[in-house]
Amino acid sequence: MAELKVIAKIHTDFPTKFGIPRQSGLENKLLAEIVFEPEYRNDEALRGIDGFSHLWLIWNFSLAERDNWSPTVRPPRLGGNKRMGVFATRSPFRPNPIGLSSVKFEGLKKTKDGTVIIVSGADLMDGTPIYDIKPYLAFTDSHPDASGGFADKEFGYKLEVKFPQELLEKIAEDKREGLLNLLSQDPRPSYIEDAERIYGFTFSEWEIKFRVADGILDVIDVQNNK
Repeated sequence: MAELKVIAKIHTDFPTKFGIPRQSGLENKLLAEIVFEPEYRNDEALRGIDGFSHLWLIWNFSLAERDNWSPTVRPPRLGGNKRMGVFATRSPFRPNPIGLSSVKFEGLKKTKDGTVIIVSGADLMDGTPIYDIKPYLAFTDSHPDASGGFADKEFGYKLEVKFPQELLEKIAEDKREGLLNLLSQDPRPSYIEDAERIYGFTFSEWEIKFRVADGILDVIDVQNNK
């Protein structure tokens, strides 16, 4: 069997796993860049890609590789206590650590590293290896009548976000809306409920600190890491 080759890496605002959108397409205000490895920096391979509005990314759960696997996992949105079959979830802990994400194509950009693809809606950590890129075809890939199993009841869950203006102004203006949307989706592990606990995650060049109580997320500090 042929070995999978890393053709590119994606660069996002998420240097760690904490805070990454739980699924692709949940946050479309934040942009990401797909930079090809030198062997695949050939513009001919991108001919016609600008005719598609969305793309599929096939990628590697690079921080989830392990020698063994479990047939069941604990989905975070079920509180971390209930087990489901691994093939009924999108858990990164799989026999093969491969992820699949649909993203919106935002354009191409010429850089010193060749032509890069700009996308939005990515749910990947900065530096994630990409195995393949395929066009999203609405007439075959979209199923409006599809059911989402146990995940359906969790869809649409949101927190109210209180972000003091003086702290919000520390964030680059073009990233504020995306960060607010991200926080409203509750980046915490679902099995932790502690109103006094202070959570923190790195977003682009900032460290965001917050608490959550009674359905309200309060941002309490923003520090620039640069």
